[in-house]
Formats: sequence, C-alpha cells, structure tokens
Amino acid sequence: MLQTRDDGRIRVLTLARPEALNAFNEALYDATTEALAAAAAAPEVAVVVLTGTGRAFSAGTDVAELAARTADPDSFKAGAHGFPGLIDELTAFPKPLLCAVNGLALGIGATLLGFADLVLMSTQARIRCPFTDLAVAPEAASSYLFPLMLGRQQASWLLMSSEWFTAADCERMGLAWRVVAPDDLLEATLAVAHQLAAKPIASLIETKRTIVAGHRDAIAAARARENVAFSRLLGAPASLEALTALAARRPPDFAAVDAAHPVDVARHRAD
Repeated sequence: MLQTRDDGRIRVLTLARPEALNAFNEALYDATTEALAAAAAAPEVAVVVLTGTGRAFSAGTDVAELAARTADPDSFKAGAHGFPGLIDELTAFPKPLLCAVNGLALGIGATLLGFADLVLMSTQARIRCPFTDLAVAPEAASSYLFPLMLGRQQASWLLMSSEWFTAADCERMGLAWRVVAPDDLLEATLAVAHQLAAKPIASLIETKRTIVAGHRDAIAAARARENVAFSRLLGAPASLEALTALAARRPPDFAAVDAAHPVDVARHRAD
C-alpha cells in the first residue's frame, strides 16, 4: 500500500495501490500520514520524495469509500488520521518534500502538490481537480495555495473547470518545477533530492520554516472555509447526482438538478 525506502539521507515514499490507481482509502491516508511523521522525526532523514506506482501518482480519494461514507455515515469506519490528518501532517512537515508525479493525479493527488517544496512531473503526467464535476468544493487548502502559486485566474480555471491539465500546462502555470521524460523522473528527482540532502538538516528545516510559516494561518483559514463548503454540498441533490452518474458511467445532469432544487444563493454566500 505504501512502500518506504531510504537512499542515503533521502526517504522515498511510494504510493502502491496500482489496482486502484493509488487512490487514497482510509488505510492509505493513515499509512502516508504516519510515514511522513516518522520521516519528520528521523534525525537521519534530510529530504522526502513522494511518488506513485503504475500509471498514476494518485487518483484522489477512493470513490467507493466516499460513496459508502455518503450513503451511510454512521456505519463508516474512519481511519486514525484520514484525510484531515494527512493535510495536518503536510502543513506541518518541516523538511523538504519533493513530489515526483509519475502519472495521473486527481483530487487530493493534485491538491497535495500545493504542499510540496518542489514538484517534478513526467511528460506523461496529467492532473485534474474534479470538484465541480463531483458537485463539491476545493480541498486541502487548494483554494488558498493554488491562487498563491499560480495566480487567481489560472487557479480559478484549474479548480472550477474539472478539466485535465498536462505536465506542460502545469509547468507553464507554475505548479510543476520541472518536466522530464518518464524513464528519467525518479532519477532526476533523486538527483535534486541528493543535492539538498547534502546540506545541513537544521539549515534546511529553518529555511523551509521561514518560507512557509507565514502561510500557515491562511492555510488553516482556507481549510475551515472549505470544510464549511463541503458540509453544505456533500449529500445535497447535486452531489448525489454526481455519484449516481459516476456509478452509471454517464455525464451528470446538473441543469436538471438545479431546476428541481433551485440554489439558495444567500445560504452559499454566508460566512
């Protein structure tokens, strides 16, 4: 589910649910959170690289678990950390975090890139934030981090359109630092990681702290706003239509849902 290995002072974490395109179920959320916490505490680890196996980096949150949670929240067994715990750990992670995006990255597979210090992508990688197609809202502070990284218009299109974006698109927008050939991705990422890992760990930690500390309150505020938005949207008629359409492999008909259940604009404008 999650493979861990050390390469000198670099810890490589590999998402390994290729049969599910490395989608995060509760177990993988927990395993990744605990692996990051262990790497943060390990005095011998200077840099962490996160990548995936197979043709995906991560297909996001496991849709089957999401549907089960929506249908019967009282019976759903949450993990020890889950999605919130992973985002907590990413927000607080003190050491350089490099993401090697080897393939498809959807949902949290895309939004977690906002917490990476450097993102390298395979030329075959593609990302998608399918929130509006799922009738939900942005997650993982992407409503703050993506405008910060990409500018408001690029972030608005990325978060509102549910479109696919290529590695070249991501490099142009500023989400990817470098794009390399698929066979060279891990080697190129490790070369960068080794260059950083040769530096004093304390200096790396303090440098990262000075870069990110000023954003942590804004990240917390963005997450709180996103949580409110999710609570308003998840399980609503449009959300149920999205999940039904996904299961039936058909396009959702949100126009029909909005006609049958007119939006309460005042409710959605409330803080």
